[in-house]
Amino acid sequence: MLNVALLSKWHVHAEDYARQASENENVTIKVVWDENEERGREWAEKLNVAFEADLLQVLQNPEIDAVIVDTPTNLHKEVIILAAKHKKHIFTEKVLAFTVQDCDEIFSVIKENNVKLMVSLPRLTEDYYIFAQETIDKGLLGRLTSIRCRLAHNGAVPFEGNPNGWLPNHFFNKEECGGGSFIDLGAHPIYLTNRLAGPAKAVTARLQNTLGYEVDDNAVAVIEYESGALGTLETGFLANGSPFQLELYGTEGTLLIEERNIRLKSKQLGDGWTVPEQLPEPIQSPMVQWVNNILGNVEPTITEEDIRNLTLINQAASISNEQERRIETVELTTINQQA
Repeated sequence: MLNVALLSKWHVHAEDYARQASENENVTIKVVWDENEERGREWAEKLNVAFEADLLQVLQNPEIDAVIVDTPTNLHKEVIILAAKHKKHIFTEKVLAFTVQDCDEIFSVIKENNVKLMVSLPRLTEDYYIFAQETIDKGLLGRLTSIRCRLAHNGAVPFEGNPNGWLPNHFFNKEECGGGSFIDLGAHPIYLTNRLAGPAKAVTARLQNTLGYEVDDNAVAVIEYESGALGTLETGFLANGSPFQLELYGTEGTLLIEERNIRLKSKQLGDGWTVPEQLPEPIQSPMVQWVNNILGNVEPTITEEDIRNLTLINQAASISNEQERRIETVELTTINQQA
């Protein structure tokens, strides 16, 4: 049995993770800490667990085995490293950190203290992703030449009584978030295309402040992969009714995914489009994988490489936008070596 502390309710997914933990027969939520004491006390009362205002008291408690981190993203590095040094296993919302250097520092402390880290990258467990990966692995697309992924919603579109839309106001705080739509919602297209298209060589991004927020609310990035393929990633907080789209184009075929509508055309399957009769079974959720890794030493499918490469693209996109130029990913490795 894992005794877990919930560290902050800042992120919009915090309640989802608390629910997933509560529903897991191997997990017990013991305590809540929050950098916002009022919010934390209210949440602890709702969950009928203790609230602790002092983070060190939580981490020094020998009864606590693990933590679920939903703090502002700019606190991730500090909180996660502190938790690891106190031998607590860590589940956290994406992204792990703002820079590749910070990710590597976190990984180093994780290894030194022999604790398990999981970052929530849930779409890598979905049936449509597994189908896309299998399609590539079987060679049905031939050589992958282009990949496009779009995920957007209307969270920043003002409506009566909500001048910033339905997203919480702190999602537009650049210091806390490190960015806007691209670093948050765009994370899903980033880690999906990283897996499907392989290592990235260069990034060119435009992170736009369409409605004048402090952070981007509309974003596009073009990714050049080492394989020679091109990727287009689109995201934003200003699109009403925008469907999730994942498109893969290759020398032998095309795979189009729009929400639950999936169709494949491949020279190897004859003329016309085919619709899969049945998709593969989804993989266990990141939360379940994390618990199984701690209790049963079952290796998770979400890897350190997935986690690091998510930050790699985000960091490159941010620099590309600021400097208005194409950023080669090797530049970030150089920055890391110089630091």
